This record gives sequence, structure tokens and C-alpha cells, in this order.
Amino acid sequence: MSLRWRIMGATVLIVVFTVLISVGVGYYATQSRLDVFVDRIGSDEAVQLARDLSREYTAAGGWGTVDTALSEAGYAYEGSRESEGHGESEGESSELFHNDRVRVVVTDADGLVVRDNLSVLAPGAPAPDLAGRRETVFDLTADRPAGPVYVDVNREFLSTESHGFLTTLLYIILIGGALTVGVAVLLAAWLSKRITAPVAALTEATQAIAQGDTARLPVTSSDELGKMSVAFNRMTSSLETQRELRRRLINDVSHELNTPLSVIQLEASGLRDGLQSPDSASDHIIQEVNRLRGLVTDLNWLAETDHGELRLTLEAGSIHELLTAEVERWQPQAGARQVQLSLESPDSLPEMRFDRMRMSQALGNVLSNAVRCTEPAGNITMRAGLESDDALAISVIDDGIGIDIADLPNVFDRFYRTDQSRSRGIGGTGLGLAITRAIVEAHGGTIAVASDGPGLGATVTIRFPLR
Repeated sequence: MSLRWRIMGATVLIVVFTVLISVGVGYYATQSRLDVFVDRIGSDEAVQLARDLSREYTAAGGWGTVDTALSEAGYAYEGSRESEGHGESEGESSELFHNDRVRVVVTDADGLVVRDNLSVLAPGAPAPDLAGRRETVFDLTADRPAGPVYVDVNREFLSTESHGFLTTLLYIILIGGALTVGVAVLLAAWLSKRITAPVAALTEATQAIAQGDTARLPVTSSDELGKMSVAFNRMTSSLETQRELRRRLINDVSHELNTPLSVIQLEASGLRDGLQSPDSASDHIIQEVNRLRGLVTDLNWLAETDHGELRLTLEAGSIHELLTAEVERWQPQAGARQVQLSLESPDSLPEMRFDRMRMSQALGNVLSNAVRCTEPAGNITMRAGLESDDALAISVIDDGIGIDIADLPNVFDRFYRTDQSRSRGIGGTGLGLAITRAIVEAHGGTIAVASDGPGLGATVTIRFPLR
């Protein structure tokens, strides 16, 4: 079963169970309250009627005004004697009369009938056993019982009416529940489609990527589903970038391997055929082998940073001495390209703890890029100084080919080479700056590259915290 149908089914089941529980609880709660109400009707009416009759009896000094009390209480019906004599009063106060006849029988202290509002028992007749609620009427002046009054509410009628009311209520609730379930089905269908559509699109896009195609998800909301689509698109972009970098790496490594191997083959052939002197051939072969060794070393460094195996041997040392040694180490390469390499660093730079070999490699990568990217008669300056009491900045500034602004965010990506370096035939595999960043960050520092564009040079700045 698909996720969409599962969501729809779960939503509908929850709504159905909720409606059924609401119907059951509402029905039985209403029924219990109606039963209590029916039980209280006779009791309350009998008590109130007994009070009214007590006042009338006391005021009249007997039962002479009992009909008036019954009429005022609404217990005089058509066909009874006071309804005939008080037709006008009945018209004026008909709203007080009970629609369902409640039998009221008043007897005196001797058990003789005083008044039966339904005229079933004649006045003065002995009262039989009567049903209903029994209350005593008092002579309030003498404070003695004057006789009982019986109020017999038609409970069967009330039960029938309450049952009809409950049945009608149940129908109304069921109709409302059916409408609720219908609305719930529509909402569940819409909601499940809204939830599963991005998931289905994600599945299709994933399958497309697995087949080597490019896919993007539409971002239609800012909720979790929208964030999922944004994250997937970001991942797709990253995969495309990595795929392009991998393609470039294969091309670059193939080129880097092919060139020295071709030179080695030519030198060896020339040596075999007597066209090359042993000293010259061996020098060229050793030079090309060193290039191959450098490529392998870069790949090994990259593997270490990928697997988190970059370990540092920290020792206290002078930054000024380190920079001086690096500038001296790269002076021959700069001189060979007729580039002026200089150092601007005060002797008072504080000491710090660093891995000398790793730092030499990081600075060497930066200087190597600067030397290769600077035209003859150009200038490269390594500058160091304190930016604040707790930060040291080392900058390598050149006036070489520069970097396009669009390439700046990618220069630290592995295997990335700018179009300028490719078009000018500048060597390298695009691994140097990636390795340099890993070394700098392992020391707790940061590295950044700035350039105003092609032909305007570049500045690489490394910052280390002193604390």
C-alpha cells in the first residue's frame, strides 16, 4: 500500500472513531441527564404545589379556594369545573398550562377527596391508593397538616418524548458525523497528495541522478517538505560540482602523468640511441620523476585530510624565522621566472606553537601558486603582522594573472583550477590550496583569497589566533 493511501486511511479512521465516540458519549450523557430531569419534574412540581395550597388554605381558612390555587398553578384543564368558570383566565394565562395533563388529587386530613383536577374522583369520596408524588398541605396558622396532595406526572409520556428527542438528536449527530467524515476524506486526500508529491518527486529525481542525469525538485513551500527540496537541490548541485571536479581531476592527473612519462620515454630513447648524454638524460629523468613524486605526495596529503588523519606535531617556534626560510626556499623558482620575491615581516613577531613541516608545506603551496601565476618582471610579497593582540596575519600578495570573481568561492575546492590557469598552461592539479586550508584549519586558523579580477593579481591571507 502506498504512503498516500496509508495517510488517507489513518486520517479517515481517526475521524470515524472520533465521531463514533462523540456520538456515543453525547447520546448516553444526554439520556442520563433526561432521566434525572424526568425524575425531578414530579418532585419539584409537587413541592411547589403543596406550598401554594398551604398558602391558599391558610388564607381562606379551608379548602374553598383550592380550585383557584390549581388554576394559578396551571393544573386546571378543559372539561374541569374551574376551566369552565375561568375561561377568560385560561385564555390570559394559557401559556402556564401543561400541554401534558398532570393529575392532581387533593384530599383532607380524613382521606376524603377535596379536588381531582381530572374529575375522576368525586369530591367527598374516600381516596383510594393514588400514584404519584405525595406532599402534605399545612395550615400555616395552626401549624398542622390539612391533608395530602398527590401529583401524578405521566412518566410514560415523558419517557416517550425524551426517547423521541434522543432519537432526533442521534440522527442530527449522525448526519453531522457523516458530513465530517466526508470533509475529512477530502482533506485527507488533499493533505496526503501534498505530502507524498514531494516524496514521489524525490524518488524520481534520485533515480535520475543514479542514472547520471541532472534533476531538481520544485520548492513550493517553506515547511519541512520545502526544506527537504532545498536540501536535495543543494546536494544535487554539490554532486554536479564534484562530478565536474572529478572529470577535471582525471584530465589533470592524466596530463600531469602523461607529460613526465613522455619526457622520461624520450630521454631514455635518446640515451639508448646515443642521441643524449647520460648526464643530461639523467637530469631530465630525475626532474620528471620528482614531478611525479610531487603529484603522488599531493594525493597522499589529500587522502589524509579526507580521512581525518592529519596529525600535527606542535612545537613552539618563531614565525619570522619560518617565513624567512620559506622565502629563501622559493627564491630560485622565483628567479627562474624573473619574479621578484620579498618578505615584509618584523623581527618582533611573537612565537607560536605550530607543526613546522606542515606549515612549510602550506606556505609553499601558496608561494608556488603565486610564482606560477606571476608574469616575468612581476612582484610577490609575503607580509606578516599583528592585526590585534590575539591574531597574526600572513599575506602573500602578487600582481599576477588574478582570479575571476566568480571563481573565488571555489578556489579551495579540491581539483579546482581556474580558466586562467588552464588557458595559460599553468601546471598543478588543483590540490594545493585544498591541502593548505586543511593544514591552516588544523592549526585553528583561517585562510581567504581576494582578487579584483583577471590581470589584477591576488592576495592569500592566513590568520592564526595567538591564544
